[in-house]
Amino acid sequence: MATLVGVTAEQLALIATDPQVMHGQAVIAATRVPVSVVLDCIAAGMSVEEILAEYPTVTMDGIRAAAAYGALLARDEIVPLPPPE
Repeated sequence: MATLVGVTAEQLALIATDPQVMHGQAVIAATRVPVSVVLDCIAAGMSVEEILAEYPTVTMDGIRAAAAYGALLARDEIVPLPPPE
């Protein structure tokens, strides 16, 4: 099982980009659910079960793949944050 900094090839296969689907945003493969929406759900404190109920086309593996993909992007992007108060 090959990995790309913590993301397996199997997880990457569950993420798709296509200019004809959601304007090229990364989505869970075979769905129109953007990775960003899944990450927003996780950030909002939704449980896996709640995400699966809200987006029935998404699988548990899809949620894990979205989280792994988001982590991969976070390693590559530096977003300036305000200094601590």
